[in-house]
Amino acid sequence: MAIVYHGKNILLCWCKNTVSLNRYMKKIIFGFVFLLTATAKAQVATPDSAAMGKITVIKDSRLDELARKEAAFNEALGLAAKSSNGFRLLILNTNDRPLAMKVRSELLQQFPEQKVYMGFQPPFIKLKFGNFSTKEEAEAYKKDILRYKIITGNIYLLPETIEIKPDKSKEGAEN
Repeated sequence: MAIVYHGKNILLCWCKNTVSLNRYMKKIIFGFVFLLTATAKAQVATPDSAAMGKITVIKDSRLDELARKEAAFNEALGLAAKSSNGFRLLILNTNDRPLAMKVRSELLQQFPEQKVYMGFQPPFIKLKFGNFSTKEEAEAYKKDILRYKIITGNIYLLPETIEIKPDKSKEGAEN
């Protein structure tokens, strides 16, 4: 009984001719040794330029420009408004658009540091005011709005997701 390599197939057969068996075995062994030496040659180390003390960097000048743009983008991203849980005041819920625009403009004139959010949920226009992190802060603005008589109806305190703008003076102090 002998193992014979024939093309892509390995055959197990009874052979009387041992010369053909030796020829196949020689081909298999030669191929195996050839692959080992080729693999060993591929692993030969080349001299390192750092060991020679000289390093040459070749790069495109556009990489520097790209790095500057990415740094500016990351800086702007850090200064962008972030969101958090907080409170807003529901100032007005009406279907009278001119009244909503009048109240909105008065709020922006009296309190320019706060934002006014105008939403439309048919058939009503909802006017929300401010980004307050605490109830106490929202209540203080509610009293001011009632004191200035911008709106005479009820003002409701709503828990919402609010925008928080980072303080630039704190950012500079941390760095």
